[in-house]
Amino acid sequence: MKNIASHAAVGALASLATVLALAQGQSGGLRQTELFKTTMNDVSGRILSVRVLEREAGSGSLPHRHPGSHTVGYILEGSYETKIGDEPLRKLGPGEVFYEAPNALHAVSRNGSTTQKVRYLVVQVSDPSKPATVQEP
Repeated sequence: MKNIASHAAVGALASLATVLALAQGQSGGLRQTELFKTTMNDVSGRILSVRVLEREAGSGSLPHRHPGSHTVGYILEGSYETKIGDEPLRKLGPGEVFYEAPNALHAVSRNGSTTQKVRYLVVQVSDPSKPATVQEP
């Protein structure tokens, strides 16, 4: 009986992790690699993070916001489509950059190709007292 309860707990935690990942905008086809993360004690405890994101062909995330984060993205390879706030839809390629202000609506965030992956570097300065990602209804 103890093993059954243990397996049920592990299954519940795995399901919760999946739900939390989806709630944070990590839809299918996305892989993140954290390269660096530190607390900036001299800047009100903000968190500086650097990650590489890789999206599979044709994948994207639902509309969302990052309430407490300044976000800069730099396209490493492939094609990335983005629409932030009132900006028009943009299709970016290697060497191009996008900026997302705190709480801006990121209406479109997707791989611009149906055949190749996209890799991009993301640098964020975040307020840890605010949610990392909020999905739009």
